[in-house]
Amino acid sequence: FLAHDLKHDRPVALKVLLPELAASMGADRFQREIRFAARLQHPHILTVLDSGATAGQLWFTMPYVEGESLRSRLTREGQLALKDALRIAREAAQALHYAHQHQIVHRDIKPENILLTSDGSTLVADFGIARALDAADAGQHLTQTGMTVGTPQYMSPEQAAGGRAVDERSDIYSLGCVLYEMLVGEPPFTGTSAAVILMRRISEPVPSLRKLRSNVPEAVENATQRALAQVPGDRFATAAAFAEALETVVITPPATPTVGVPLITGPTSAAQAPAAPTVTASAPRRRLPTAAMMLGLGFLVGLGVLFAWRRNHSGIDAEDAGARRVAVLPFENLGDSSAAYFADGMTDEVRGKLSKLPGLAVIARASSNEYRRTTKPPQQIARELGADYLLTATVRWEKRADGTSRVRVSPELVRVAPGAAPTTTWQEAFDAALTDVFQVQGDIAGKVASAMNVALGATQKESLTEKPTANLAAYDAFLKGEAASQGIGTTDPATIRRAIGFYEQAVALDSTFLQAWVQLARSDAYYYYVGTANPAMAEAARQAAERVTALAPERPE
Repeated sequence: FLAHDLKHDRPVALKVLLPELAASMGADRFQREIRFAARLQHPHILTVLDSGATAGQLWFTMPYVEGESLRSRLTREGQLALKDALRIAREAAQALHYAHQHQIVHRDIKPENILLTSDGSTLVADFGIARALDAADAGQHLTQTGMTVGTPQYMSPEQAAGGRAVDERSDIYSLGCVLYEMLVGEPPFTGTSAAVILMRRISEPVPSLRKLRSNVPEAVENATQRALAQVPGDRFATAAAFAEALETVVITPPATPTVGVPLITGPTSAAQAPAAPTVTASAPRRRLPTAAMMLGLGFLVGLGVLFAWRRNHSGIDAEDAGARRVAVLPFENLGDSSAAYFADGMTDEVRGKLSKLPGLAVIARASSNEYRRTTKPPQQIARELGADYLLTATVRWEKRADGTSRVRVSPELVRVAPGAAPTTTWQEAFDAALTDVFQVQGDIAGKVASAMNVALGATQKESLTEKPTANLAAYDAFLKGEAASQGIGTTDPATIRRAIGFYEQAVALDSTFLQAWVQLARSDAYYYYVGTANPAMAEAARQAAERVTALAPERPE
């Protein structure tokens, strides 16, 4: 709880132990553990201010921290930039090393217990229930009560087994799990229950970081694998050694070009033009031959003009002049806000299926998406897009308590004719299990085509039933990548890196997922351009592109 310290007139964080934990621990043992924790004074440890027992409730207070927990940041970002993840892990390891030197093992390292201050520092919290490793107190440890303190996804094998021989290397294992999650987006072992997680931990190898995120340096992979070793003796002997292994990692900084050439998306006035770059006398600079530089500049300007033209036109070619023009507007998400990416994915899949049908000219995504949550009337939207039909829909993704999911989609096809009021040509509600989501997408596209009197042959009908992947988890990761990549178009490397992480998860779950490989290749190449221009990223882009070519050389992708 956020509380107010009346005596010192300050905000404090108040933690009250759960009744069952308090009953198992007892007030005397609780006070002893808190006294150990209160001795810890370190820049990366959130200290204990006060503690007590009131009306049978055990509590302690800590300083109020302006910032957020690592869990909150992971929930928001999914994956962290490499340099941020390494810095947080190093600072947490330094805090643990200090505690271990004072014979304190945390026993519950997880993102919820790592706080990130507003000024960018890391604080490890909640040493209040730590086990004191004092030899003189060897007969009075918490584990005698039968409790196992910890969280399954981050618990070391020896801690999960309930053994008493839990030392600082258990915390190193837990921190290794946290670092893994910061880089990949989830802990190394997950499951539907604690028993499943623990069984996977002892029976399966740790999944490779570099297979899930290609820009992770080999040194980070090796350090994380060592921290997550099954046998404590195979891990780092101290948290300081773990921090040192991460300290020596070399991260190639983004290259600073001597000449900045933005992709041009429209007229730029002199006032909007970027300032000329400054170069210090000591900064090395690479020179290009004048002809090559002008060719490169001309190529980029040409691309910019092309993209600007495509963005400002509906995407309808002369050969489509006699085709029925339809705009698929962003489907409205009626479910939880966290599922908005799913509604966007449904929109894109239906648009993609319609675009393959002869006799239809489908307005490009960039143009249609400008009308998200618009208040403009259908006549104005159709006129601005040059469309004869507008397809709208509402989507609700319902996740049930029994673990099943259902998808409800209510599409409406509206005919907009000049000088006439818009009319509903077709409308239907779909309610299906999540496993049938691809069937729903194909049915919607097929019925839209039928409502516009577009005849479909066997080949076209078959294309509507195509599934991009048979792995729903891979599809979910892909859709999250698509949602993250909406920020691509800015030059924010962190946004692109997040999208890459989701695409990498998708292809790791389904190595034949063509669309995911396409977007991974594209995003890797774009990240190379605006982010870290290193050979590894260029190689990753090339490999992804070659994978696309091998999977479907005849496809336009």
